[in-house]
Amino acid sequence: MKKMNIPLMGTLLLLSIVVCPVLYFTVGPALDASQLAALKILGIVAACSAAFCFIVGELTGNNSQMDKLWSILPIAYTWIIAAQGGMKVRLVAMAVLATLWGIRLTFNFARKGAYRLKFWEGEEDYRWAVVRSGPAFKKRWAWALFDLFFISIYQNALVLMTTFPALVSMSSDAPFGWVDGIAACLMGCFIIWETVADEQQWAFQTKKWKMLKEGRKLEELPSPYNLGFNTTGLWGRSRHPNYFAEQSIWASFYIFSIGAGTGILNWSIIGALLLIVLFQGSSALGEEISGGKYPGYEAYCRSVPRFIPGKKYVVES
Repeated sequence: MKKMNIPLMGTLLLLSIVVCPVLYFTVGPALDASQLAALKILGIVAACSAAFCFIVGELTGNNSQMDKLWSILPIAYTWIIAAQGGMKVRLVAMAVLATLWGIRLTFNFARKGAYRLKFWEGEEDYRWAVVRSGPAFKKRWAWALFDLFFISIYQNALVLMTTFPALVSMSSDAPFGWVDGIAACLMGCFIIWETVADEQQWAFQTKKWKMLKEGRKLEELPSPYNLGFNTTGLWGRSRHPNYFAEQSIWASFYIFSIGAGTGILNWSIIGALLLIVLFQGSSALGEEISGGKYPGYEAYCRSVPRFIPGKKYVVES
């Protein structure tokens, strides 16, 4: 498997961060007083979340604190914006869709054991352990800096920025129109797509692990479970159909800002763009791990597109 290019990903992330203020000052729209007041509230929530994620993550060694909040914060952000904006139809529609997205994603993460009554516990995303074990983080302070700036601060900022289309739409007097209808339909369809993908993955992994726990070896399992990774349903046409849907959801969310009359291009697109960059790195890391575990994964990668669905996968003989 091709190793993830960490310096390249860092450069892309840095460039993405620079793009945000450039877009704001060049294509607008400028925020008015009410939007700035709402942004201040959102910023306080995001800062508190970042502090929580860093402190709890460092004290417990569980760096999935932000993972637990990822699906919850956009719900809070969009409803704060809707309330500050007078509960206009467009803002309420955006908040409702963000809520549906968040409930579904929270449920999917919860059934993997992520949440506990002791809120600082729960199942940690397996990828963090892999990243921590890398040569770049042999020194404890190096990981602490990564935890602070990337996991806690950057990811909290990114989640906040994905909701910026609602913020720029807040002061719009444009009625809910056909562009908003398209955005709502697309976002709804991609939420369904992501739900189906996650259900297919859950069903596959649950059955695979049930057979493995019965004492059977991976190569002894019936096809396609003997591969170790899912190639059924949407996963036979895209290596990451859930990631494809997730990126598309927030790209669709951006379309609402166009319906609000802010123009085809405005600075609130930065959240969707940053999310796309993040998933390039996240998917590359996941594939590096899978490639090291499953002999047939490289052939799968050669045959199936990473995100956008393509031809159905056929197991190489």
